[in-house]
Amino acid sequence: MKRRFAFIAVLATLSIPAVCSAVYEQPGAYVSGFVGVSVPRDTDVTTSNGTTFNDDVEFDPGVYVGGTGGVDFGLLRIEGELSYKRGEMETITENSGTRYTNVDGDLGAFAMMFNAFIDLHNYSPITPYLGGGAGFATLNLSDTFGNGPLGRTLLYYSDTDTVFAYQAGGGLEIHLNPMFSLDLGYRYFGTSEATFNRPDGGTTKLKYQSHNGAVGFRMKF
Repeated sequence: MKRRFAFIAVLATLSIPAVCSAVYEQPGAYVSGFVGVSVPRDTDVTTSNGTTFNDDVEFDPGVYVGGTGGVDFGLLRIEGELSYKRGEMETITENSGTRYTNVDGDLGAFAMMFNAFIDLHNYSPITPYLGGGAGFATLNLSDTFGNGPLGRTLLYYSDTDTVFAYQAGGGLEIHLNPMFSLDLGYRYFGTSEATFNRPDGGTTKLKYQSHNGAVGFRMKF
């Protein structure tokens, strides 16, 4: 009798991880929201208005917010995402070496993405995942001023452009219960070159690239 009870206890103990994993692997639709920090990479800016200027722009970190809605199939998860990220310009340096400081200007990106992720389920409530996505982003460049050799100067004019966008990354889904979970995620985000029109007939061209980290809350139906 004791051996029978011991066998049952061992069998029950070994089955607990499988039961936990099955609970958290339930497929279904979900929605999520997230907030975090976006760290834009330095970018090259080309301005043409009869004369061509090439600048290197450095940014301060900015806000990163958004939400998703999708379907979890178990191993594969697909979703649509809306997000907004923004970077404040810190310094602008021309190829000639002229440096503009105390810059007042920003670059924002409103993105509409289609994502696919692989969920690496295991015998714990923490599920690593990785994947990426593609879509479109509307970039918004503000009027940008900076202090240079000739005093306060208007460097870029405000305008918007919609371009192709992509991202890749991963994270950890921390299950609170079968319905709710926390999401710690990282995304590398980039776009094709955007062209902003100037009132003087010229253009300003640049690409937007950023590192983005966020904490999210996910609810599965």
